[in-house]
Amino acid sequence: MQKVEIAPGVALSRLVYGMWRLGDDDNTAPSHVQAKIEACLAQGITTMDQADIYGGYAAEALLGAALKAAPDLRDKIEIVTKCDIVAPVGRHSAARVKYYDTSAAHITASVEASLREMATDRIDLLLIHRPDPLMDACETGACLDALVASGKVRSVGVSNFRPWDFTLLQSAMKSRLVTNQIEISLSSHAPFTNGDVAFHQERGIPLMAWSPLAGGSLLSGSQAPLREALHRIGTEQGVDWSAVAVAWLLRHPSRILPVLGTNSLERITKISDATRVELDRQTWFELYTHAIGHEVP
Repeated sequence: MQKVEIAPGVALSRLVYGMWRLGDDDNTAPSHVQAKIEACLAQGITTMDQADIYGGYAAEALLGAALKAAPDLRDKIEIVTKCDIVAPVGRHSAARVKYYDTSAAHITASVEASLREMATDRIDLLLIHRPDPLMDACETGACLDALVASGKVRSVGVSNFRPWDFTLLQSAMKSRLVTNQIEISLSSHAPFTNGDVAFHQERGIPLMAWSPLAGGSLLSGSQAPLREALHRIGTEQGVDWSAVAVAWLLRHPSRILPVLGTNSLERITKISDATRVELDRQTWFELYTHAIGHEVP
């Protein structure tokens, strides 16, 4: 599995295992979570994607329980997590409204909680989960710099930021923002034309793509031509349609890192099939044409 270096000494696997549904599984025992991690590692998938809010602020603890039970796993993986969303559930159930908090006090407290929940002494990549319209960039940036300097966080980035949000925060920081995790898929293809991909590609900043399979909507009735093409190409190359959809992202030269989440061990073992799919330029554009619903101009 290819690795992408995002910061000195920090490299992520090209495919990332998303843990947002970890708590939705009927089996959340540490041994079962461990089995999922080991199924990823067997394919070279070493990066685990978390967020404090996942599972109503409970998913990080599920990962932590697995790492406590099998501590040797920690040095074999990279942990990504996120903060700044405060929702009235779990440990923030007293909140009156869902909101974002990028204050230094909240970010620091969130990182300390994530370290405890995941039973680790470091976070390999910390992301600000959503752009905060009330963000004080100087305060937020200084806090992120301090966390990197402390060693508790090895690198920092953002999620769901537009280019202007990204440059605002970066302008107030010494550390480099190393990635932006945004929604990209055959269904959510606007980033290829609205400047998001171009902005990061120009700066050599790899994007992470959440929901690369569009939550399964790529197979909906309205997407019949796209669905048929995905199935045809998958059959030709001996993989599931989902591997073709992920390969479509991998084919782009900007080094997109798709984040894939499933609780099925069988499906986890097939995540890396996407790296075996070969898409020439015409096939890439065939899928893109079906995705946008018309031929390119």
